[in-house]
Amino acid sequence: MKYKKLKTIIILAVVGTLCISGCQTSISGSENQETENVYMKITAEEAKEIIDNSDNFVLIDVREADEYASEHIENALLIPYGALEERAETELPDKEQTILVYCRSGRRSAIAAQTLISLGYTDVKDFGGIIDWPYDKVVP
Repeated sequence: MKYKKLKTIIILAVVGTLCISGCQTSISGSENQETENVYMKITAEEAKEIIDNSDNFVLIDVREADEYASEHIENALLIPYGALEERAETELPDKEQTILVYCRSGRRSAIAAQTLISLGYTDVKDFGGIIDWPYDKVVP
């Protein structure tokens, strides 16, 4: 009987130790994730604040050329999200510069922002779609 209790205690101790080790690995894993680059979703209002009060940013429209031609935000650089990987290095040389990304509704801008992060850009902010932009737009 004593042998059975001792065996149970040893098994529980081993399982407990493994659980604690696993938790510690998860904690340090999430700490490492905090240091990785992740894109940030912001509001149109926050994007407008950056546009109005900062000099070190680039505004990127990731829609197609015909969409851009119909309306866009002033001073936006057109880089369709399908061409972003091939054009980013030459058109966005400063990987630490703030990059504001938008599209029509927010789907492509989220993909584009994640692509930029994977390419090593460190300050990427996605503010969704032009359909939610309450400020002036360039309309030909």
